[in-house]
Amino acid sequence: MSHESLVPPSHLYMSPLYAIPIDKRPPKSWSRTIDAFLFFVLFNAGCILINASQFVFLLPLRILPFRWSRKLYYAGIRYTKGAFGCLMILMSQWFAPTKLLVTFETEGMGRFTQEDIDRFIIKDNNGNNIRLNLPTKFVLVANHQVYADWWYAWCFTYFMSPQAVHRYVYITLKKSLRWVPIVGWGMQFFNFIFLARSWASDRQQLARDLASLGREAEREGRPFCFILYPKVPWSARTLGRKVRNTQRKWADMKHILLPRSTGLHYSLRSLSPRVPDLQLLDITVAYPGIPPMGYGQSYYTLRSLFFDGVAPPAIHMHLRMFDVKNGVPIGNLVGTSSAGTPDPKAKHIVEVDIPSDEKKVFDVWLRKLWQEKDEGMDKFFERDNFNSNGTPMSPIEIPLRLRRKREILDAFCFFWPASVAYLWGRLRG
Repeated sequence: MSHESLVPPSHLYMSPLYAIPIDKRPPKSWSRTIDAFLFFVLFNAGCILINASQFVFLLPLRILPFRWSRKLYYAGIRYTKGAFGCLMILMSQWFAPTKLLVTFETEGMGRFTQEDIDRFIIKDNNGNNIRLNLPTKFVLVANHQVYADWWYAWCFTYFMSPQAVHRYVYITLKKSLRWVPIVGWGMQFFNFIFLARSWASDRQQLARDLASLGREAEREGRPFCFILYPKVPWSARTLGRKVRNTQRKWADMKHILLPRSTGLHYSLRSLSPRVPDLQLLDITVAYPGIPPMGYGQSYYTLRSLFFDGVAPPAIHMHLRMFDVKNGVPIGNLVGTSSAGTPDPKAKHIVEVDIPSDEKKVFDVWLRKLWQEKDEGMDKFFERDNFNSNGTPMSPIEIPLRLRRKREILDAFCFFWPASVAYLWGRLRG
């Protein structure tokens, strides 16, 4: 192979780095290497401090047999979960700066009326958009392109309401990650749901865990966010052949993969009886630089974002919202109890034993939604606008940075040791 064949075409150097496939980008500089090392040190230090706070300050409270200690324990867990959310935003702010551009669907499924939009956007005295105030009990789904999707989705919950929704996030993880040092331990404290990725064994556990979490959130009147991404194969070969061949049975999509509906259907059926005002928040995410039919992981990975410092200039998030009880065909839930959780010994569990006709109706509804999302991506690539009619809506621009400087300390759980040291000093006189 000649030396010339290893040199990327000259036109690639004229493109912004984020629009160039990772394997064709020029090597990073020494200064960038130093930044990558700093990211590695600071992010891991933050994770260790958060997990250490959980073990040192919170676990003893969990062991004590008092109601007040349990209450303090769960408040502390919410604080550490919020600390991890702040840590992710801070790492983006320092090492991969970008912004979120949020728009609302106004035409198709899950559309917002102008009254809805006015209600969900907080303005200052000059009429400028300053904050979102979206509903705080919801299941979040989105098209899944890159591993960083979950990172940016969690970051978005920090900005979506004054009620600190980023402290109330739940996700599912592979059971094999449960005992990974630091990260796995921390996720157990966060009360995340660990699954074996086999619905034969997972469906009852998922129903029980979600029913319990939803019931507690409703009883205590606090936010609830369950982030669920479709389970899709990630290899480029599978993306290009197997999945798309399967999708031709419905409609060939250019930009997104149709999600498997089973997990979402189980989740909504488990939560809806316990959370009467539950919403389904659907986000269509678009990253600049990824071409139509492109493979997202060829342009954005966690390594390229934070070690190489090549972040998207903006992340476009187009929102749809559905009232689950009245707007999503999840089926007949007669026999469920809002006050209880599914009994694993029961022969029939309503939440997960779904009649085939009800499952088919939900599948068709979800395919239609994903088809609209794919068409919206077409519009976005054509005119930078997800809606086709009328004047394009100006996006809500949200810089991905912490709102208050003191939250830098929160990101490293500084206030736990500081508070303990202060109390110890007061006790000693």
